[in-house]
Amino acid sequence: MTRLRESDAEKRAQSGRSPDFLEALARGLRVLTAFDGTRPQMTLSDVARAVDLPRATVRRALYTLSELGYLDSDGKLFRLTPQVMGLAGAYLGSSGNAAALQIACDALCRKLDEACSAAVLHGQEAVMVAHASPPRFMSSAPGLGFRVPAFCSALGRVLLSETGIDAATLQTRKLTPQTVTQPGELQTLLAKVVQDGYALADQEAELGFRSIAVPVRRFDGRIVAALNIGVRVERAGPGQMRSDFLPALRKAAEELRDRVV
Repeated sequence: MTRLRESDAEKRAQSGRSPDFLEALARGLRVLTAFDGTRPQMTLSDVARAVDLPRATVRRALYTLSELGYLDSDGKLFRLTPQVMGLAGAYLGSSGNAAALQIACDALCRKLDEACSAAVLHGQEAVMVAHASPPRFMSSAPGLGFRVPAFCSALGRVLLSETGIDAATLQTRKLTPQTVTQPGELQTLLAKVVQDGYALADQEAELGFRSIAVPVRRFDGRIVAALNIGVRVERAGPGQMRSDFLPALRKAAEELRDRVV
């Protein structure tokens, strides 16, 4: 036990973290966030591999999270429980932005009869904080908290565009044959978003799906979110998305300027 404490202290010193940093809490959160759409349920060994932590550490984290009601298990496989939604609910309930963005998404969905999302940047991912879908998509619609890589999505490129990020530092991978991964090309695309005021991603994050997004700015011009319309490719081409969807997105974003902070 003493050896473990010394190891944690050494790691904190090497990372420059304060002695107040709780390693156990950080590990527990890593375990909790390891579950996602591609890994809805995992064994102890699966989780240990996913978070790159010792089995003994993961076992204690899984036990604690299960006791607290955030995980359920049949004795072998672990899965998230609905109680996890309380964490997202706390954020959404405390964020006036999320409520305003949801109202905007609902209105755009009704007007355009297409899926509409709003996202914020977290690391190198765009995280959905509001979403509305037509009834025909409800069974397969992504939910709040859904994440997409920022580098290849319209939402993400809007959010990255004014951060000044060097595209060479982005973690990229080919999700489809259309995905742009070369740093030079990505840097040019981000500069174009700043110039044009919108981003259009055509089957880069998912085959058969294209989307267009605009920035949502607060009163001082700072980007606080991105607003997006996504469609199946057979429903609208790039030109139609610019002519039919972009004006509506821009109007909604402008109306949000005095409602977000």
